[in-house]
Amino acid sequence: MKKLVAVVMILILIVGMFSIFSFNKVYAAEGNSVLDETTESKLVELKSNMSNSLEDYKEKYGSDIYGFVAYILNIVRVYSIPLCFLGIVIGAIHQYIIGVRKLDTLEKGMGLIVTFVTILIICQVLPLAFAVFVKFGRG
Repeated sequence: MKKLVAVVMILILIVGMFSIFSFNKVYAAEGNSVLDETTESKLVELKSNMSNSLEDYKEKYGSDIYGFVAYILNIVRVYSIPLCFLGIVIGAIHQYIIGVRKLDTLEKGMGLIVTFVTILIICQVLPLAFAVFVKFGRG
């Protein structure tokens, strides 16, 4: 029963990942692109928003270095969530599915789960600690 639940959860995770991160192929045919004008304008707007957010961080923290570090920490915070959950799922597979028959894999699975939970907590708390340090630690 545990194997069935784990396999169903993995399938849901894979289908969810592909539905969220669907890759659109863009082909150029004789100088005309598949992208229409609204899509191109949205892409340009996303690019300008990304560069504007870096400028916003620089203005918020009052320094180019602090703003850049805060921007990088925010990106790490956002992208660590799905990667760590994927690592936790892999660790759970090692512990609860493969580890039933192999005890060394059981310990490996628990180690993976603990490692990825620790990394997730650090990646989520680090931007907050940096913001508190910059706001209250600087003279």
